[in-house]
Amino acid sequence: MSSSAPQSGFSHEKIETNNFLMVVLILLVVAIGGLVEIVPLFFQKSTTEAVAGVQPPTSLQVMGRDIYVREGCYNCHSQMIRPFRAETLRYGHYSVAGEFVYDHPFQWGSKRTGPDLQRVGGKYSDEWHRIHLLNPRDVVPESNMPAYVWLEKAPLDGAQAATHMRALRHVGVPFTDAQIDAAPAELKGKTEMDALVSYLQSLGLALK
Repeated sequence: MSSSAPQSGFSHEKIETNNFLMVVLILLVVAIGGLVEIVPLFFQKSTTEAVAGVQPPTSLQVMGRDIYVREGCYNCHSQMIRPFRAETLRYGHYSVAGEFVYDHPFQWGSKRTGPDLQRVGGKYSDEWHRIHLLNPRDVVPESNMPAYVWLEKAPLDGAQAATHMRALRHVGVPFTDAQIDAAPAELKGKTEMDALVSYLQSLGLALK
């Protein structure tokens, strides 16, 4: 009995025995799959338009968010409430994409050494936040959060805020020239503590 002739053309055997070809095809499949999932999101209103009640940040909130990122608050606090009963009972309404259209970059995160902050706006007074940032143990005895005492005396740079607002306008935040020009005057005499508290108080107010 004669042996069968070797198959010609493209076969799984050729893919599985050629490492380079296998890597190229895997990358191609992953890239196509990723584009199919991601590209439609840029054209869905639920992900590109702000939900009712979401407003562009003020100059003070812009600076507060910068401080939040600078101090690495995202390392311990997420801003993304998952749509599970245990999450919504503890934190409130689950997060939706339309809440984050003015966030560049967003602060969703998954690490929760501390609680999620997406609905912290209005939950506590400004004074509570100040005390908490100066010495967290004064209001939460079991807290392992570090103190941020330097924020109380660090002044804000209004010119820096205006520059950042211009940059944010390029990626879709609808700041007007008047708002940008007014930033230095609005921030005169304000501290980094004022800015961070203002940012925290703005989080998650659109949905309750």
